[in-house]
Amino acid sequence: MPDPAGTPPPDGPTGDGRVHVLIRVWLPDRPGALGLVASRIGAVGGDIVGVDVVERGDRVAVDEFAVIVPDDGRLDLLVREVEQVDGASVEEVRQVGIFPDPRLDALESAASLCETASVPDLWDRLVHHVQREFLADWGALLGPADVLAATGAPPDPANLRALAAGLAASPLVSDGVAGPEDLAMARLPTHDAVVLVGRHGHVFRRRERAQLLMLARVADRTWSLLADAASP
Repeated sequence: MPDPAGTPPPDGPTGDGRVHVLIRVWLPDRPGALGLVASRIGAVGGDIVGVDVVERGDRVAVDEFAVIVPDDGRLDLLVREVEQVDGASVEEVRQVGIFPDPRLDALESAASLCETASVPDLWDRLVHHVQREFLADWGALLGPADVLAATGAPPDPANLRALAAGLAASPLVSDGVAGPEDLAMARLPTHDAVVLVGRHGHVFRRRERAQLLMLARVADRTWSLLADAASP
């Protein structure tokens, strides 16, 4: 079975050698470009099961294709085929145990946070869901003085506090517009806390940063409700 961070089992998630792959592609934002990439993927035996737009800018889009390929020996060929499309560039190819579903995953995470019975449970669920939802290496929640919860393999507490302080200094980071490629953060302002999530070598795009901000808002409000309910 795949683990929560999406690491595939040794002989492939389907049990027959096929692998689940997320392919992020920079595409010119013009009619027909998406179809040309899909055709190239199909030409090497890839079965597209989902497409998600993770960022759109001036005349360019970053699309993420969820693809099942017959075996991992075709991945280099897959990249070469996709990049034959004029203006297309593959940002990354990543094998995963399960395909994320950004819309459903976000709703499931929000529902789970709202169902917590205590503040410490909320902290634990938040870091678990951000790690799982973003296929990340680690997640951590920092309060004013302590690491409140962590999952995966985050940096040590001193480095986490330094990261949080550095990121908080930038309004663009706080607004979810930008940030280090392999790190995203969001504030829980009511409680002077911050959630950090990291994944080495895999870029966080703007939609993912905005998604993290929304989860932090849900957690911040739920925290207040739980604290109020526990007050005498």
